[in-house]
Amino acid sequence: MTIPELILRLAIAFVTLLFLTRLMGRKEISQMTFFNFISAISIGHIGGSLAIDASLTITNGLLALIAWTAFTIFISILDLKSQKLRVAIEGEPRILVKKGKIMEDELRKVRLDIDALNTLLRKKNVFSLSEVNYAIFETDGTLSVMKKESKQPLTKGDLNINQKNAHVFPISTSVISDGKIKEENLEKLNLNRQWLENQLKDHGINSITDVFYAEIQKDGTLYIDPKNDALH
Repeated sequence: MTIPELILRLAIAFVTLLFLTRLMGRKEISQMTFFNFISAISIGHIGGSLAIDASLTITNGLLALIAWTAFTIFISILDLKSQKLRVAIEGEPRILVKKGKIMEDELRKVRLDIDALNTLLRKKNVFSLSEVNYAIFETDGTLSVMKKESKQPLTKGDLNINQKNAHVFPISTSVISDGKIKEENLEKLNLNRQWLENQLKDHGINSITDVFYAEIQKDGTLYIDPKNDALH
């Protein structure tokens, strides 16, 4: 392949990809569902082959790009018209936290552990599960969060009072995860297993194995999520 031919192929591939991706719509970029992911990888591969694969003629490369784009648009139209097809292709949102309770079965279905859930929550500026009323894992991999009413942001000016700092710990810290005690976190907080067991008993829980997740709040209270919360 000569240099002028390579430059020509690159220019054609770039302009064609730009035009076709705009034709497919912003959803291909902004909402990376399973279908969008496959579509983006495939069209990128075809575009790359058109640019540098000398065995692929420019005509065939353009036809492949146009055909794949047409197929993608066709599926998107069917997606808009059929709820069942949309669920089959893209999946559906999953409720990971409902009324403040973690849905362990739903976490397993979307292949998330409690640490990954906490990471997604922190990206939403939520640093404690006790603040969450609902958390929904969307089909594009993002997390939508609705805080509890009592955790909605208010300023001291809104309340018209002077608040004292009641924080005992600098940040909420998990002490039980997936039914197992996180000993290192207890040690960091200068607490022990006996204290934790006593706290659980005060909440009517006699065994640590009955707890899916627990964390100590900044004010020193214990937030507990039992195992096997019902989704419905």
